[in-house]
Amino acid sequence: MNIVMFSMSPLFEEKSMTGAQKQLKKVAMYLAEEGHDVTILCSMRDDADPFYWHDNLYVLPIYRFKQPFPEPYATPIYNIAAAIQDTGEYLAKADRFYSHDGGLIFPYVYQNIPTVISLRSIVLAEALQSGFLFQGDALILASEHSAQSWKHNFGRFFPGFADRIHVIHNGLDFDHYNPLAPTRIFTEVVPIVPGDHSIILYPHRPDETKGIRQTIEVVDLLVNQHEIEDLRVLFPKWIDTGLSADVRQFYKSLEDDIAERGLIDHFVFHDWVSDEMMPEYYSLGDVTFALGNYVETFGNTPYESIACGTPVIASRVGPYRDMLPDEVLVDYDNIKAIAEKAAALLKKEDVISDETMDWLHENFKQDDMVKAYADIILNAEKRPLLEYQFNPITDETRFVLAPWCYVTKHGIYHDFKGQYCELDDLTRLVSQHDEDGFTFEAASEKEIMEWYKEGFLVPIQEQGQ
Repeated sequence: MNIVMFSMSPLFEEKSMTGAQKQLKKVAMYLAEEGHDVTILCSMRDDADPFYWHDNLYVLPIYRFKQPFPEPYATPIYNIAAAIQDTGEYLAKADRFYSHDGGLIFPYVYQNIPTVISLRSIVLAEALQSGFLFQGDALILASEHSAQSWKHNFGRFFPGFADRIHVIHNGLDFDHYNPLAPTRIFTEVVPIVPGDHSIILYPHRPDETKGIRQTIEVVDLLVNQHEIEDLRVLFPKWIDTGLSADVRQFYKSLEDDIAERGLIDHFVFHDWVSDEMMPEYYSLGDVTFALGNYVETFGNTPYESIACGTPVIASRVGPYRDMLPDEVLVDYDNIKAIAEKAAALLKKEDVISDETMDWLHENFKQDDMVKAYADIILNAEKRPLLEYQFNPITDETRFVLAPWCYVTKHGIYHDFKGQYCELDDLTRLVSQHDEDGFTFEAASEKEIMEWYKEGFLVPIQEQGQ
């Protein structure tokens, strides 16, 4: 088949801006190796040239979307028209269209070709626009958390939407991600002497919601209270640092915070790490942090780190709540508990248990992932347009706690607010009712509607669920 793929993000031959691009490459490579002709159309930028990942897999930077991230559609009107025109030219000769990570928000572009869309973000504007304008023939999501979020939002207006959803977890190449002795990483990327330090890894892009402020606070406690004086935190500088004044200002604010705490010697800022060297990078750490409140759709970092034998501490947020072993999870922003857990890992030689490694290898196989994607893409068929159906909220409407909320001893945690909310009345109400939910009879209509408007509750509707 002739398969055309879309990526809003630029693509590079040897490095990835986010985990989403890693997954795209895996799927595209599998289809190319199976003999299909694959062309990936992506955004242009000065350091992104056309290239081949495989004889059958051509990556073509063609779109003049705004760079760097975010707000790709903040570009002249003719660039958007050109994106529609250019995509149409390629789709006119294609058998299948696959849109990775959303971004192409015009459903009429793919109305005449079997189309599969995968939404890899649930917070970025262009991904949300793609989701709420969805008219694809299949939708691939990376976690049940994402699936439930879309079903309870877009899905309640479109009967049949849930039937098009496929949940496929990200898969890892365990021949690539496995414990190994770091060598090149010390000479080519990380300027530290091997064996001289306790090492925390922070392999995330520059974003307040990725947990960097929490990491700084934890390190303050580890150095000054737990007396781990040889500690180093490795912090890769974002691939777009040279292009974005906002990113440079963000790093400056971090450096100021670190300096004010007297922690300069404990943070090592270094170049972005290539995909090839990531297993070495993970393997040199004593623990990997994923402490943010960002609403991931999957989040590759903890799984890749575990595969390389490095323990993880991750916030109990989003899909991590359901998809990571409980022993690696901590309540978001519980700095003291995180520091105690990290200190225990840093002060003793700890390894990933055989049980945890077996669980990872069984549930996150790359072969399973790419075959599932390929099966959906290759067998996609045009389906009727989804038709909008309005379902009014009435006295008969039943409400349940939203799938992005959960009850904790700190209050109800709300993924999209990224915080705990003390709502005793709602907590009691939720605890008194099962999954069938409750109506306005259970409390005042004003209260229930306020909780609904704030995203703590979702209405149960027969249609679209």
